[in-house]
Amino acid sequence: MVDLTRRGLAASLAALPLLATLPGTVSARSSGALKPLPVTARYQVGRFEVTVISDGYIDFPFELFTGVTPDQARAATQAVFAAGNSGVRASFATYLINDGQRYVLVDSGPAGTVSKTSGYLPGTLAALGVKPTDIDAVILTHAHVDHIGGMVTGNRNNYPNADVFIDRRDVKTFTDPATEARAPAITKSSFEATQALVRLYPRLQQIDGEREITRGISVFDLSGHTPGQIGVKIEDGGQSLHLVSDMMFHPAAHPALPGFGIIFEMDKAAADASRARFFAKAAEEKSLLAATHMPFPGVGRIVKDGASLKWLPADWSY
Repeated sequence: MVDLTRRGLAASLAALPLLATLPGTVSARSSGALKPLPVTARYQVGRFEVTVISDGYIDFPFELFTGVTPDQARAATQAVFAAGNSGVRASFATYLINDGQRYVLVDSGPAGTVSKTSGYLPGTLAALGVKPTDIDAVILTHAHVDHIGGMVTGNRNNYPNADVFIDRRDVKTFTDPATEARAPAITKSSFEATQALVRLYPRLQQIDGEREITRGISVFDLSGHTPGQIGVKIEDGGQSLHLVSDMMFHPAAHPALPGFGIIFEMDKAAADASRARFFAKAAEEKSLLAATHMPFPGVGRIVKDGASLKWLPADWSY
């Protein structure tokens, strides 16, 4: 277990608002485009305060999905009024965990690398009163650029005081020239970002298997989507929240269609098998989950629905 206790922040965080507050006087008209507000949702898990932060969104073209034809992907999402003109809208969620003594960030968003409608994490952290130098640890669920792009944007170490954790299987895969040569062109940016991550972060820790990062925060295996995809479990006081990354894309597809995948997956058979195991276990245990690409904030449960499974969004309030 890594000792990350560098400062006490409970008092300051307890006073933070969920969203940026509006000025005291609001004009009836705007002379230009409104500035985007920080988009967040906050959950209490025992002593942990977990803030889900939106880094934006992307519309995944129907042609990118695997296990179904583009027409089937369109039909599945149209059935729940989720199909747009160009594809299926997916969120980019990141997670800020505070236990009163340390900040742990899970994933860093794409930072505009794969979508022009992304890159809001730094501004939202600033609105929450959190500086990049305040981040004590970053856990990266896997090495796809939409999860690690914010670490290396500007070719900089953007979280200089953080211990960074990532599964060594993903580092090995995404820094291997032979694997990169065989990979689809659409995945090349993930190889570039991973190589920059290794170069820019001397405190990068390549981890193996399930382990505790700090008291109450642990990682568990979700491999398949990438060779080293991991989940993050936050647990305290009899409560828990599982951050499950790219195990799920959209309620129209998951968990009802475990064979529904996406072109970025490096081993579809392994990804399908991992989802089938995970969905059944999550339903049995009634686990509270948070999935990166589900409609924001992407927190809910997998529940039994007759002989099948479905996604049930969780209520939340502030």
